[in-house]
Amino acid sequence: MRELSVPAVIDIRPEDHLTGPLWANAEKTPTAVAVLRDAGRRWSPITCAALKQEVVGVARGLIAAGIAPGDRVALMSRTRYEWTLIDYAIWAVGAVTVPVYETSSPAQVEWILRDSAAVACFVESGAHADIVTGVRGQLPALTQLWQIEAGAVEALIAAGTEVDADQVEQRRRAARVDDVATIIYTSGTTGTPKGCALSHRNMYADIANALPLLGGIFDRETSTLLFLPLAHAFARLIQIGAIQAQAQLGHTADLLNLPATFKEFRPTFILSVPRVFEKVYNSARQKADKDGKGAIFARAEKIAIGYSEAQDTGGPGIGLRLEHALFDKLVYGKLRAALGGRCTAAMSGGAPLGARLAHFFRGVGVTVYEGYGLTETSPAISVNVPGAVKLGTVGRPLPGVTVRIAEDGEILVRGDIVFRGYWDGSGQPVPATDPEGWLHTGDLGNLDDGGFLTITGRKKELIVTAGGKNVAPAALEDRVRAHPLVSQCMVIGDQRPFIAALVTIDEAAWPGWLESAGQPSTATIADLCDDPALRATIQTAIDDANAAVSQAEAIRSFRVLPRDFTEATGELTPSLKVKRQVVLDMYPDEVAALYTRR
Repeated sequence: MRELSVPAVIDIRPEDHLTGPLWANAEKTPTAVAVLRDAGRRWSPITCAALKQEVVGVARGLIAAGIAPGDRVALMSRTRYEWTLIDYAIWAVGAVTVPVYETSSPAQVEWILRDSAAVACFVESGAHADIVTGVRGQLPALTQLWQIEAGAVEALIAAGTEVDADQVEQRRRAARVDDVATIIYTSGTTGTPKGCALSHRNMYADIANALPLLGGIFDRETSTLLFLPLAHAFARLIQIGAIQAQAQLGHTADLLNLPATFKEFRPTFILSVPRVFEKVYNSARQKADKDGKGAIFARAEKIAIGYSEAQDTGGPGIGLRLEHALFDKLVYGKLRAALGGRCTAAMSGGAPLGARLAHFFRGVGVTVYEGYGLTETSPAISVNVPGAVKLGTVGRPLPGVTVRIAEDGEILVRGDIVFRGYWDGSGQPVPATDPEGWLHTGDLGNLDDGGFLTITGRKKELIVTAGGKNVAPAALEDRVRAHPLVSQCMVIGDQRPFIAALVTIDEAAWPGWLESAGQPSTATIADLCDDPALRATIQTAIDDANAAVSQAEAIRSFRVLPRDFTEATGELTPSLKVKRQVVLDMYPDEVAALYTRR
């Protein structure tokens, strides 16, 4: 199959707006619980009516502070209740939310705030405030800086008491579905963050068309605990989906204590990235080995995978069902308890989960529904859903989405989910689709006869770590290569737990370094690849590169290779571009060593 178009199940109206469901919930079910707020070892319920009241209170404060329709307001914070509250308040006054990852470097913060011409910025902590203050001289548009931990929400609500609540309603009703709702900055292949301008139509169409397929996951009887950064488009989609479906929503950023938080909150479904599922599996296996129960776990794993695979081929036989029931008491129940005991479903995206791990978790009793998308597509393009699951794929295209596989295998997408374009500072997004309206994703894939999409590779060089973080290697490589001793740097980390690098030495600079380091003039690069003094020198180049990116994008490990890349040996093109796959194939042991614990 080369193309599949799925009809939309909802009609988008000019007045539709992302705040609409929140307002409707407050009117129709005012006493229903919308959010469970972390109140220190307990979860305090916030009703639909109370949530709307607090959103209106902050919105009145924004109007009092001079925020006008169309203004960009940045939001730099970890995942917490105030993130959702502020996001909806910004939308309620017709303004545009500009998320900033809380781990962003000062250079990234400065670029995002300057490029978006943000007039105001919310930060979570004093450390975040210091970063913004440090670059404020380069931000002529920025007039307001509010700190959540210093009482920003309370101060805005107090300041807004002089503003009539009708002004918020007038602003909200004046907004239109094609207005820009958010500008999400994502790394491009050049390394410079690009602002994806998403409209209310884009995000509304994405979630409203998905919800009818997600019965039993998103509804009034379910709950989810958000722990991924809300600056990420995927987490944001779950936020607005929970509000629209009236699933109870919770927030946490305390990843170290996540197991304990799961037990307290007891979500029915979670949103995560493959790395988290890998950690749950690895922790369980390591604990079993430590307790002398490695053989039992290995058998339980085999049975879980076999039980899941059998569901796709007519169902498990009596023997498999009996053995599965036994291990459900011995092993699987404990794994589900680690997720709070009520979790039966999870949504995963950002990187491939892998069929083995997907079958394992389904066999344990937690079905992981893998999906695929881009920030530019609001973000979900396709997803496995109840009643339509094919493990190892990223599901069928969502209603309202058309997917085409180009002649070269690239995935093309068209529909209301495709973003307005990249922000260029002019006030209007620059369209990024071709003349026929297709967005070229840069990813390679295929559609099977059932319409399920499989990702087979990536046309672009953008790295996606196992944690789902998009990393453009060019910016890091350029900064490392700026060191006089470095010739080439190749950043790796696709589907890996962290970013690492392979580094080669400039042979012309080698003699000078040997002399300065007090090494014999006859020593070769191969002789000293692991020399502490050489590694310390290269580490300064790595540190310089890491200073320009967030923690998640930073190079955490590197290896010095015994010789430089050359065209003659096949690692470089005639234009001296590194052939990445050739290098990976040539140095498998060095790559493996980067991800081996010492």
